[in-house]
Amino acid sequence: MMIKLPQKYKERMQKLLGEDYEKYENALTEVPVRAFRVNTDKISVEDFEKICPFPHEKIPYCENGFYFNYDKIGNHPFHHAGMIYVQEPGAMAPAECVEIQPDWAVLDMCAAPGGKSTQLKNKLGEKGVLVSNEIIPSRCKILTGNIERLGLRNVITTCADTEHLTRFFHKNFDLIMVDAPCSGEGMFRKEEVAVSEWSEENVRMCAERQSEILDNAVCLLKDGGYIIYATCTFSVEENEMVIDRFLKKYPEFELTQVTPRVNESTCDGVFFEGCETENIHFCRRFYPHKSRGEGQFMAVLKSTAKPSVRKGDTKKSREKENRLVTDFLGSVLTEYDKSNVISNGYRVNYFTPDFPVPNAFFSCGVTVGEIKKNYIQPHHQFFTAMGKDFKRKIDLEPDSPELMKYLHGEEITADTENGWAAVTVNGCTVGGIKVVSGKGKNHYPKGLRLK
Repeated sequence: MMIKLPQKYKERMQKLLGEDYEKYENALTEVPVRAFRVNTDKISVEDFEKICPFPHEKIPYCENGFYFNYDKIGNHPFHHAGMIYVQEPGAMAPAECVEIQPDWAVLDMCAAPGGKSTQLKNKLGEKGVLVSNEIIPSRCKILTGNIERLGLRNVITTCADTEHLTRFFHKNFDLIMVDAPCSGEGMFRKEEVAVSEWSEENVRMCAERQSEILDNAVCLLKDGGYIIYATCTFSVEENEMVIDRFLKKYPEFELTQVTPRVNESTCDGVFFEGCETENIHFCRRFYPHKSRGEGQFMAVLKSTAKPSVRKGDTKKSREKENRLVTDFLGSVLTEYDKSNVISNGYRVNYFTPDFPVPNAFFSCGVTVGEIKKNYIQPHHQFFTAMGKDFKRKIDLEPDSPELMKYLHGEEITADTENGWAAVTVNGCTVGGIKVVSGKGKNHYPKGLRLK
């Protein structure tokens, strides 16, 4: 079905693409490409491919990304267990533009719903940390929910304006992802609302906002660090012009090349009249008629300032040990580090890295649970993120009737001693139960249950 594009937009794209415009317009009539990433914080790519029940094909620029064609993947047990994250393939490219080191501190400034954040987290080790920010509270809840489902540790989610972040996290990050709000031209094939809301005025408004976000990113970045700037639009005003203006304003930055794997799957940035950035072609464009996926733009900006010496231990000071909390964790887990426990009076979190923790966070590390009058009420994330460390586990097969009962919120059989237990599938945690006399009381969140 042909999408009815705004006439002014068609004229702009014809000028941008030239003889390739017809191929682009034809691509918009095709079925959108679907893809997922393997959550390597839970399972290796090799192990997942051994058990993957649906057809899939490797994405060339993302080592844990695959194209797929399978209906209702969101209902599959592997999705519930957080083994996979469904993500548009073009949107996977920005996080692959830089070789991220496992001990880095990374910020995703405009993070919801969480595709790029969860992809970035998979690249970080136990000493690395991700701060994932989303300004809109409802979207921040979705972001946090995806982080919880994937069982990711060492992630702080915040719900703030990017300018507010600069007051607490000044020069704290090795890499910042700026997946900037944009006019959404690259999503026209998937989202009709993006077509109906498009206007040249909105393009200009987005470009101004994008430049403001980049200004804040400069204050948050360590000397010698990287900013990955990304949009899902084609307009030069929101892409190359934003980059050119940034480099004029901040001469201590340079536009650098992306990784070879991303470079090979994308097209060069566009030179425009008045552009002063000679290597503007280092910017990358992902077109639906050239690559398998929707529209995407990306550019890597590197600080040329000499890196400063790393700070010492910045970990938030822990409060006095709470015996209720330590008794609970000791009864559930095979091992844990008491120094990583954060208790703020009613909520208990587990956070490993030496990194400043703001007083006002949406979530921090692993939410263990809430402190009640004389017991701990565990949170779903406690099971998904730390289930592999539980003393009691109930491992079920993907096609097990007991697993289906669990995903529907029903009680299941539990052949283990009484107490909190993790329910797993192929070794990956789906959620938790409270075992009493061979029966598992279901604690899978109602909002996630199969209908």
